Amino acid sequence: MATLTASMILSPKLKPSSEQQVSSYIYTRSRKSKKNQTLVPVARLFGPAIFEASKLKVLFLGVDEKKHPGNLPRTYTLTHSDITSKITLAISQTINNSQIQGWYNKLQRDEVIAEWKKVQGKMSLHVHCHISGGHFLLDMFARLRFFIFSKELPVVLNAFVHGDVHLFSHYPELEESLVWVYFHSNLPEFNRVECWGPLREAAAPSSGALSADQKQEQEEKHKQETPPKINWKIPQTCIEDCDCCFPTMSSIPWLQHTFIQTSDETHQSLPEQQ
Repeated sequence: MATLTASMILSPKLKPSSEQQVSSYIYTRSRKSKKNQTLVPVARLFGPAIFEASKLKVLFLGVDEKKHPGNLPRTYTLTHSDITSKITLAISQTINNSQIQGWYNKLQRDEVIAEWKKVQGKMSLHVHCHISGGHFLLDMFARLRFFIFSKELPVVLNAFVHGDVHLFSHYPELEESLVWVYFHSNLPEFNRVECWGPLREAAAPSSGALSADQKQEQEEKHKQETPPKINWKIPQTCIEDCDCCFPTMSSIPWLQHTFIQTSDETHQSLPEQQ
């Protein structure tokens, strides 16, 4: 996702080849003059985020394509290749660790991890993005990374729906499940969790191409159609053993957090990252 963090800072000797620098988020162009030849990074920061099914590769790893996630753990691991501009989506019971290994992936941290959870009988999709923490490049561009992740998440959610098409064709009601987005950061400003509403709406293309008036009209309409805030609290599993919550433990090991409730139930804080 946030390819800009690396391409803007790394010296020419450490940067990937020119082919590796071209991605759906960052583009480079070279000046014709050899005397002052430089690479100018250009981020595609404006305009709607667009999902391209032809660039999606789906891997099913140890899961039944048609098994309801309320009965069998289901986790999505999504990564993006700067070399091929392809998106790889692994659908498995736990994180596909092989997808996020290697120094380049650890440098970029542009993966998106998600898991289905049944809490008190209701299904919800929990999506996790790493904004900053780990090394100074991520911290330096935390604001830009937060913006890019937020803007491109509809593409990610579309990839989940498109890649797991058999699941949604058998259980179309899952598209009405609430989507909870967790932004993990060592900076309080970006260390937060947001409710993006039903998956069907959250996966809709972003409104980057709309005018200011159209955006305002869309926001007003959304407020009128949004259920009362009391329904938007982060789902909490039962303390005692029960049949209405599954799985009992997160399939993502580092996500055993206690969330900090704020006055706005659609925007809450996470414990600060190191």
